[in-house]
Amino acid sequence: MQGLRVVDPEIATGEAVQLFTAAHQVLGVVPNLVKAMANSLAVLEGYLGVVDALSTRGALPPDVIERIALLVAQENRSDYCLSVHSFRGTEVLGLTAAEAGRARRGTSADSRAAAVLALAAVVVRDRGAVSPDQLARARHAGLSDGQIVEIVAHVALNVFTNYLATVAQVDIDWPLVRHTD
Repeated sequence: MQGLRVVDPEIATGEAVQLFTAAHQVLGVVPNLVKAMANSLAVLEGYLGVVDALSTRGALPPDVIERIALLVAQENRSDYCLSVHSFRGTEVLGLTAAEAGRARRGTSADSRAAAVLALAAVVVRDRGAVSPDQLARARHAGLSDGQIVEIVAHVALNVFTNYLATVAQVDIDWPLVRHTD
């Protein structure tokens, strides 16, 4: 079965070239999922804008963002995204393999990350149906309303990339990690 075509950055023209350059600046590489996303330049531009805004102006640290991505990828059984975020989490941000594994299950040895993941797990598993008690627990753990909004944004962004990776059926361009591991 064939998925979506990927746009080759080497032969891209016009706005696509600018967006591939921006993707490289934001992500450090132009992965296959971004090449598939380039089938809609509006989507690629929006994705890069959200990633850039959350990573440069957001309140959550990069290692916590990767933990959320690992949890969401595991929940959605996205081997592509598990592979990406396992690599980024362990090789780029220094998470241990054990901590990456805990994140996939929605837990962490770090109490602050554990609070973030507890809320993110509810958001992804219950499709945003967070109870008043769960919201109170997140606040009691020290999460601000702004951080809570960002957690929801990161869950939603990762659901998007998980689903697109599944639809696109792009080749995994990272060391393979399977949701069944």
